[in-house]
Amino acid sequence: MRASFKLELEEARHMVAAAIRKSREIGVLETVCVADEGGYPLALERMDRARVTGPQIAWNKAFTAAGHKRSTHLFNQPPNGPALPGNEAFGIQWSFEGRFAVFVGGFPIVVDDEVVGGIGLSGGNGEQDTACGLAALQALQELLAPKNHRVLVLADIKM
Repeated sequence: MRASFKLELEEARHMVAAAIRKSREIGVLETVCVADEGGYPLALERMDRARVTGPQIAWNKAFTAAGHKRSTHLFNQPPNGPALPGNEAFGIQWSFEGRFAVFVGGFPIVVDDEVVGGIGLSGGNGEQDTACGLAALQALQELLAPKNHRVLVLADIKM
């Protein structure tokens, strides 16, 4: 048996707050979802005037990143993205009742080399969603560092 880290509501809210701060800094209206290791939301926030479609999209990205243990944009990244036409997972975006997201904005939350959840962002372009996601991961790293935990703060995560 091994000990593992379980993401809690306090950490999820901390991440959402960091992503929202970053989105305000760069001038984009975001929706942010932090999901547990099973892809179910722990915290979800849609900024005032953000798109009404944002919550479902952000959740889908968090679900995919947590469940498949990789950044969502890697599924469609040429030349070997598995969801690209002709590759092994082409069409995967239609699985899980269409919840499988294969575009930028979903990142696994990796603590001490273990995927403990996912974060999904919706509202900006790819660069903006990524900046907000990285801000959230960095905030978790800073929160957990005093407890000697390591958080992976990268855009391209594949476990």
